Amino acid sequence: MERNLKELVAQMTLEEKAGMCSGLDFWHLKGVERLGIPSVMVSDGPHGLRKQDESGDHLGINDNIKAVCFPPAVLSACSFDRELMHTFGDAIGKEAQAQNLSVVLGPAVNIKRSPLCGRNFEYYSEDPYLAGETAAAFIDGVQTHHVGTSIKHFAANNQEFNRMSCSSDVDERTLREIYLPAFETAVKKAHPYTVMCSYNKINGTFASENPWLLTDVLRDEWGFEGYVMSDWGAVNERVEGLKAGLELEMPTSNGINDREIIAAVKDGSLDEAVLDRAVERILRIVFLYWDNREEQEFALEADHALAKKIAEESMVLLKNDNVLPLNKNEKIAVIGEFAVKPRFQGGGSSHINSFKISSLMDALKEYENVTYIKGFSADEDCYEETLAQEALNAAKSADKVVICAGLPDSFESEGYDRSHMHLPECQNRLIHEITAVQPETIVVLHNGSPVEMPWLSDVKGLLEAYLGGQAVGEAVADILFGNVNPSGKLAETIPYKLSDNPSYLSFGDGDHVTYNEGVFVGYRYYDAKEMPVAFPFGYGLSYTTFAYSNLTLDRNNVADEDTVTVTVDVTNTGSVKGKEIVQLYVSDLTGAARRPLRELKGYEKVSLKPGETKTVSFTLDYRSFAWYHTALHDWYAASGEYEIQIGASSRDIRLSEIVHLITKKLLPIQTHLNTTLGELLSDERTAKYGLKLKKKMDAFFGGGAESDENSKGAEETTDEAVGDAMGDAIAFSMPMRGVLSFGLCTKEELQNMIDEMNQL
Repeated sequence: MERNLKELVAQMTLEEKAGMCSGLDFWHLKGVERLGIPSVMVSDGPHGLRKQDESGDHLGINDNIKAVCFPPAVLSACSFDRELMHTFGDAIGKEAQAQNLSVVLGPAVNIKRSPLCGRNFEYYSEDPYLAGETAAAFIDGVQTHHVGTSIKHFAANNQEFNRMSCSSDVDERTLREIYLPAFETAVKKAHPYTVMCSYNKINGTFASENPWLLTDVLRDEWGFEGYVMSDWGAVNERVEGLKAGLELEMPTSNGINDREIIAAVKDGSLDEAVLDRAVERILRIVFLYWDNREEQEFALEADHALAKKIAEESMVLLKNDNVLPLNKNEKIAVIGEFAVKPRFQGGGSSHINSFKISSLMDALKEYENVTYIKGFSADEDCYEETLAQEALNAAKSADKVVICAGLPDSFESEGYDRSHMHLPECQNRLIHEITAVQPETIVVLHNGSPVEMPWLSDVKGLLEAYLGGQAVGEAVADILFGNVNPSGKLAETIPYKLSDNPSYLSFGDGDHVTYNEGVFVGYRYYDAKEMPVAFPFGYGLSYTTFAYSNLTLDRNNVADEDTVTVTVDVTNTGSVKGKEIVQLYVSDLTGAARRPLRELKGYEKVSLKPGETKTVSFTLDYRSFAWYHTALHDWYAASGEYEIQIGASSRDIRLSEIVHLITKKLLPIQTHLNTTLGELLSDERTAKYGLKLKKKMDAFFGGGAESDENSKGAEETTDEAVGDAMGDAIAFSMPMRGVLSFGLCTKEELQNMIDEMNQL
């Protein structure tokens, strides 16, 4: 149905227009009955619907509808599977239509700056490329059904402590390269209906009233056409927020901020055209949903099966010393209360009221040789001698032990950050004791963020189940017993200890949080430092093996406008069917800027039968090689060599090829008295000026003079070489003003030279 929204807005009173810019209650937008504008409902639920009635609350104290809890982002991102994420989104879109929901509040794409962030389980990755591609696929799936998404939290919301008022102080390059690209990719590729701004300030300005963020970048640069909503209670100054590009305040302000908008229009401090535009943007999205409502079954059982598949495709096998898969004929002792009381989702506003939950022991109830021993509680850190002794006795008499370990609900949640990376000490202690009497031990982890593993070298198997959704038990069972070949890979690095993390000294408390690590986040830091880690980004094992060969580039010399097609063959060299995630990284060899050792710029998941070979293809463009240049306020790739790396993880590069890039994009010349001679010589446009000044310096200090090598002893020759090297180094680092100090030219001559260069 075609609607003339401008005409509709023109019929609204000032009070009605102001009212459209805030919620009716906690979950509904206002309608205008006389004009046929409906009141529509939004709902939490990136990994399932958390639908509440009008008496509901933000954090879920009141009951939600029974729904399906799919695996949260911490796990689903490990699938590295765009098609699967689209299917996931498609299911959420159908469920939302069945429940009359216009917008699902998600996905959450904030970067995992630190393992301590209490909400990391809702976020995809430490890598912006992976987070953006994953989000775009999910959003496209949801919005296939004309149900909107609200990508969040825009932007730089990387901690829970003081999240409603602290300032994330981030330099422009770091914002552009790390904290904004996931949003940018999703906006440009999938066109989310809405964007949710974050609580925090960015460099001192609240996200909810930041015109650079909400208008200059989001709309003018990226082309966003939906509406921006606040996180619940994120509004600081409502009128300033509206001017900046915040259309919808959630939840209701009970008329307080509506009246501020009305007053601002009446006194002339707010142009009514700004309000009209905001209302039109909101109505466009309202009617996109309302005019495309469809009958849908709330297919709980079918979606439970999909939740199981997503979990199976995403869980990461981290260690396997010939202990997995398990055999039904083996005597297996399963230890740890997580085996019967799994932790499968995080706490806070995304908490789903699951219609059913499968534990590992539920899934293994038909297995005669499997016994369960509690060993320790899933809810608290308490070592009980009786429980521990029962577990040790069972471990001694078993062929193999599976320990279901993890973090209790209270250890990580929305609203607060972790203070450490430890598992409960009772679990670490019992794992040590069990491995001492039973070396054939496997640990299954249930956690929303990485944990330190002091027992890692003692166990033979380790499965990272993260938070697996309501079908977690079935998925774990199928992987442990080989019914499913594990194929997930880590979407984040697991460091050995917290202090290894690059944000360790600057994460958390304070009114201002300075992102001192810059672009060196996650593997970008660990790999550049050559720091040992427990498990690197992109890592994951399989029950089969894969070989890479025949890396081919369709061109080795590229210009700005060119794309490069990269192909590589992958072969299943093992005995069972499996899936491999092929990763493409780009390494900048030009030395033009300080950059990470490598950055993910492509990935594909491929399924292979034993002995089968398939060709995987990637396409790279200028942006794939570029970094954000703050003088240009744009992306820039220097001319020179770049290495295309194909790997099974960021630490397992199998093949590489060199691309030579010639860029037409010129950096601005901004010479001044403190510009060094080395800087002049490094740019072909200013090199002649730098050379002219260097010759003056050489002549003054005697550098560059011819010498009679035969007339000098070896010691003198060495001294002269050192002196020449020192002289060159001093000259290269000499600011232009230095030639004045030695009377080598006049200030007028030097200024004329600077003016000439700045006009090039």
